[in-house]
Amino acid sequence: MPHDTYVIDQMISAKSIAAKIETLATEIETEFAGTDKLVVVGLLRGSFVFIADLVRELDLPVEVDFLEASSYGDAMESSREVRIFKDLRGTIEGRDVLIVEDIIDTGHTLAHVVDFLMSKHPARLKSIALLDKPSRREVDYKPDWTGFEIPDEFVVGYGIDYAQRNRNLPYIGKVRFTDG
Repeated sequence: MPHDTYVIDQMISAKSIAAKIETLATEIETEFAGTDKLVVVGLLRGSFVFIADLVRELDLPVEVDFLEASSYGDAMESSREVRIFKDLRGTIEGRDVLIVEDIIDTGHTLAHVVDFLMSKHPARLKSIALLDKPSRREVDYKPDWTGFEIPDEFVVGYGIDYAQRNRNLPYIGKVRFTDG
């Protein structure tokens, strides 16, 4: 059951996120230079704000698709059981693919998604996560690009939710629970 009383302390500003996305976009353009079309796969739901801002910065031919996978539900802790709720609409066989994730902590979801998408035989498959909590890693997986490394804090904002709330914050904030 979600806590009802909490405050959110800003951790990463909207301005810092925008600057980091510009830098990451330049690196991605270099990696995928010459591609006929980059399929950017957003992991729903948390990545939707990040993917929108990222693709607007990419000077590449881009196609956007979405996959919904989760190991959380409404919980604060990963169940470690990854479920795919929505598969891609298009094919990625023989294509360049970039997986866009909001946050990687245990690594179970992203590692599972990479394996799932590799079974579809893309030409190249790379991944990017806006946030990384390496102290929580249980699976040996590291995204090709990371926006920000953060400590083991429960965060919301910029598409990331707590029980479907706070996705609309323009920054990343740390959730601090209070006594009601």
